[in-house]
Amino acid sequence: MRMCAAFACSSSDSGLSAFPAEQPYTAEANRRWLGERRIAAVHLFGSPGAGKTTLLERTLRAMGEVAISAIEGDPETERDASRIRAAGAQAMQLNTGSGCHLDAQGVGCAMESLAPAPGSLLFIEDVGNLVCPPQFDLGESAKVVVLSTPEGDDKPLKYPHIFRAAQALVISKIDLLPYVPFDAERCAAWALQLNPSLRVFRISAITGQGLDAWCGWLGEKLAAARAMMSLAMGSGLAEARP
Repeated sequence: MRMCAAFACSSSDSGLSAFPAEQPYTAEANRRWLGERRIAAVHLFGSPGAGKTTLLERTLRAMGEVAISAIEGDPETERDASRIRAAGAQAMQLNTGSGCHLDAQGVGCAMESLAPAPGSLLFIEDVGNLVCPPQFDLGESAKVVVLSTPEGDDKPLKYPHIFRAAQALVISKIDLLPYVPFDAERCAAWALQLNPSLRVFRISAITGQGLDAWCGWLGEKLAAARAMMSLAMGSGLAEARP
């Protein structure tokens, strides 16, 4: 099994190689690998401390019947991957050192080693950063920006590109709204001005508020990934008929 050239990979779970040895890990190769296995890959990014890992832990509990795995990106330590494993899912930690984001090479390596179950949900939690991550295609099915209430509601104005690139916005830590100067309506309105198709979720991973809508959206992404594979298989059978 090949190891990443750019990242240090660490996992408690082993997997079999599925990428041809001569094939580079690219976003398109990752997308094809995921599509063949009916895996929905959701790319999470946001500032350090936005609540990304806590959101994943709560999502794992809420979607207990769904097979879920995660790739965790951080400059150092195995802490986030250990938290995900403790919550009951397989996880791979990618340590980037001074690197400020994950890329398709590292993610492809991690997917190969992690070997998520066919028809499952894969989260890719990027390095805490509001600038770099959305600029890099990892082969994911959807991009999600996580913004916590203590960060301030003006982030769509300061970092517009990250909201334009995302398919969904999670406003996290809404249980803190009584204690911080954050206008959720204004934040959502600014984000939707940049990206009218953006889905907005207001979630407290502590109380569970908003999780039903979030998990429903994830279920839609997973169903779409499974349906795409079924369509491809049906098309292949039709072409094979005389």
